[in-house]
Amino acid sequence: MKTLRETRIGETVTVKKISGEGALKRRIMDMGITKGVQIYVRKVAPLGDPIEITVRGYELSLRKGDAQMIEVE
Repeated sequence: MKTLRETRIGETVTVKKISGEGALKRRIMDMGITKGVQIYVRKVAPLGDPIEITVRGYELSLRKGDAQMIEVE
């Protein structure tokens, strides 16, 4: 299964699973990224970090490490 980090600009994907544990997983979920939510990838910085996404109607920037833990379909 691919991760949010591997998603191309302009794609809309659905979250299937969030890896990680404890505070890191809770922080991702507190930002509105939960199982079943749709994410649109808006931009990727020139060096690949951070990734700008639209989730639940607002823009959000994620580090590559955090995006790697979000499995999408």
